[in-house]
Amino acid sequence: MRTRTFKQEVFIEEYCLTGNAAKAAVKAGYSSNVAKQRGYKLKEQFAQQIEERTKKMLQDSVPGALSHLKTLSTDATSEAVKLGAIKDILDRAGYKPAERIEQTISHAEKSTDELKRELEALTGTSEIEAIPELVN
Repeated sequence: MRTRTFKQEVFIEEYCLTGNAAKAAVKAGYSSNVAKQRGYKLKEQFAQQIEERTKKMLQDSVPGALSHLKTLSTDATSEAVKLGAIKDILDRAGYKPAERIEQTISHAEKSTDELKRELEALTGTSEIEAIPELVN
């Protein structure tokens, strides 16, 4: 693969920072008259490099973000902000609380006769004494 030009490198960097292909093309030195079309082509041409650079930028920003989050958890004036920061830190450390799942079971009351018919359909008999023998 060919090496990228300085303009292409600048485009990739600026696109990763702004997400705007036309603005990135202008910052890279391409004419503003063709920036939209040129930016679109460059974005398509360097999609893999843009994805890799974006991931790298995100990874590089994690320590600073964590430091800021830690500062918020201790120094924020709002208790809600402190609590939110603490929850985020704990979530990322693997201490996320279990999610509550509410399960509702609805069933209609059945009469004794209905239950006996259901029992007979399931076991082949309505004799309650015979059921332990069927189960074992």
